[in-house]
Amino acid sequence: MTTPVGEVRPSQLLWTYGPGALVDLPNLSVVTLGIDRWDPTLCRPIREARLLAAVRRELGPQVETLRLPPIQRSDNPAPGSPEAFLGVPVKPFPRWLRCVKCGLLSPYDSALFECKENRYRIEDTKFVHRQCRGSRNDQPPRDADAVPARFLLACREGHIDDFPWHYFVHNGPSACAGTLRFFESGASLQTENLWVKCDTCGASRNMAHAFGQTGRDNLPACRGRHPHLDRFESGCQEVARPVLLGATNSWFAVTLSALAIPVTGDTVLQLVQDGWDYFAEAESEAEIAITVRTLKRTGALPGIEAHPIPAIWQTVQAVKAGGPAAGTSPLDIKGPEWKVLTSPSPPTDWPHFLGKPVAAPPGYEATIASVLLLERLREVNALLGFTRVDAPEETATLDDRTARAGLSAAPPTWVPATEVHGEGIFITFREDALVAWEASAGVGAHGTRLLNGHRGWRAARRMDGSEFPGVRYCMLHTLSHLLIRELALECGYNAASIRERIYADTSGADPQAGILIYTAAADSDGTLGGLVELGKPHNLGRLLAQALARAAICSSDPLCSEHDPGKDRTLHAAACHACSFVSETSCEKGNRYIDRALLVPTLETAEAAFFPGPKS
Repeated sequence: MTTPVGEVRPSQLLWTYGPGALVDLPNLSVVTLGIDRWDPTLCRPIREARLLAAVRRELGPQVETLRLPPIQRSDNPAPGSPEAFLGVPVKPFPRWLRCVKCGLLSPYDSALFECKENRYRIEDTKFVHRQCRGSRNDQPPRDADAVPARFLLACREGHIDDFPWHYFVHNGPSACAGTLRFFESGASLQTENLWVKCDTCGASRNMAHAFGQTGRDNLPACRGRHPHLDRFESGCQEVARPVLLGATNSWFAVTLSALAIPVTGDTVLQLVQDGWDYFAEAESEAEIAITVRTLKRTGALPGIEAHPIPAIWQTVQAVKAGGPAAGTSPLDIKGPEWKVLTSPSPPTDWPHFLGKPVAAPPGYEATIASVLLLERLREVNALLGFTRVDAPEETATLDDRTARAGLSAAPPTWVPATEVHGEGIFITFREDALVAWEASAGVGAHGTRLLNGHRGWRAARRMDGSEFPGVRYCMLHTLSHLLIRELALECGYNAASIRERIYADTSGADPQAGILIYTAAADSDGTLGGLVELGKPHNLGRLLAQALARAAICSSDPLCSEHDPGKDRTLHAAACHACSFVSETSCEKGNRYIDRALLVPTLETAEAAFFPGPKS
């Protein structure tokens, strides 16, 4: 379409309506086209060297930049103005429409339907069935609204296609090319009350036959269609299954995220690394001066103008001699973050990163080593691709993960990304206390139960049994959830806007044991200051005591505390929505690897608790 048809927020183009996703508008359904159809000049670059390196590892070295989706600067641009057309390209999908008056079912390009644009009220743009005469063909001709057909076919390889209406109603290939009607036979909208009928031959079929084993036996094979790329892939062996328009399993984003932290204490070096694309081609100090003046005018690299040109030129030369990584490993996302967050004197990178160390909360000095209040932080997220039918499994290895569909027909040279600002609380735990706790017999036995559940869960999905994050991770993850639930009641943020980041890697020389609870959002969330205030020692101690006291007893006990993950092959033990689960936008593992018995004694287990009991 050449006219705007709707509005979404820029962040939704990363998490909900990215390339290949269906946008179910009030009167239309459209698919967001691949990024090779977007105009990259309208997408502002984002500087985050570590995340870009991680994206290149996943998608290839041809990826040059991370870019924000195009953003309208005015809330109400004038119709017909260039800004009114600023956005991302879409096209109608599915092709099949249904007349709400007569039930006619046909593709929108079959000359039976017409698109009526409304550039002044873009949400009113719609298709109409021209000169509809009603279901009995006995009413005066009049245009009637047409809505998208609600059924589609999708497979695990990321393909999605129109539902094969002719094939379905005729129970296979047929020479009949008659028009189809979609109608309801009962009071409810259950599939057994939905019918498709051919006007020419009279064949009809119930939509319940499209689901279950009957559907698998009678629906055609997947055609390998990628509507956002306008192409078909041959040889797809996955089973095509019906999905509903607007269903959440029709598109899952595959993303990477990183905190924009100063990985070096040298402010000039940090700025040069963040904006390396600006300095990479500079050959003299005079060129550096021109670049800095340009950056000052555009505001693309805040703070660079405060440093002497000779110092910047000297740093650029040093980076060129030693490579842009300059002593860091950009492929490690959490490693550099851990080093900065646990530094006795964390570096400052205003306005993106500002930390303030405080003492451990009273009464928890034996388990908590330190607390860092992050008054400012920036999180950058990048979109790598998407999956359909099954969500991407964060617990899977690269070989086991659900097939990821691409954002463009060719290997991308850039990917969509977003940046959000916020605040947070970082808690570091004492390594000696954790080592002693992990060595206890009760923790070992309880860890075996979690490991058995992990192996059973992966075996049920035909994956190997590796990649268990460990009992340390499970304990820290559970405590993070409990604190998120407590913080949401007092900090002023809604629970879905609070996120977590768990640091529990023990494979290196510097074992990790910390949790970062933060809020980062594109709107006013992230600037209230309530989270930092609750991280102060007296407040954090009170919240910890409340969280542990609530964890001792769940309203679903004894069922919750007696849950054995090894028996039903799940990834959580004593945990449920009543006591430990949080919004999936908050959890980095999709509410998996959680067990409150690792924190406090429960009705079932008292020997595995890291904390001896709830503080009063």
